[in-house]
Amino acid sequence: MAELDTSGGGKKGGKVRSKKASTRVDLTAMVDLAFLLITFFIMTTTLSKPKAMDVTMPRKDENQKDQLPVAASRSMTILLGANNKVEWFIGEPGKSAPETINYGKDGLRKILIEKGKEIQASTGKYMVVLIKPSDKSNYKNLVDALDEMAITKIESFAIVDILPAEVELLKRDGNY
Repeated sequence: MAELDTSGGGKKGGKVRSKKASTRVDLTAMVDLAFLLITFFIMTTTLSKPKAMDVTMPRKDENQKDQLPVAASRSMTILLGANNKVEWFIGEPGKSAPETINYGKDGLRKILIEKGKEIQASTGKYMVVLIKPSDKSNYKNLVDALDEMAITKIESFAIVDILPAEVELLKRDGNY
């Protein structure tokens, strides 16, 4: 509440001056309102949850004896090139011609679903995908490839170093 103090000041006599009204504003209600608003906004905001994908990485031991051999007929290699291009092939490099595709539902996702079903039908086992980023690919390309692995529910995939022969494939096709 606001109040006006109209008292003369206390001294009698002397010069006659005009009375100045001093104002006093009670800020209790405004402070109350501020705390209510702060409490309201704190209670109604939603905190963003961190978005992260779990990737299990192996230890870098010199003696990796527990590696299981995977047949080339059920392994798919994805080469991440420049300009958001992906090359893929099944088997070993050089034995099958790589194809260039894009990311997304009509590119990488479609190939992963189709080839996964073909390999499952022919061998009875799941497809293993090797993701090999090149020096010309960026971080977004790797994240997009990992997202496609999660979307298509590929059970077994690995991020491995790209071989010089595979870099030559990318250069030959203009994706490096």
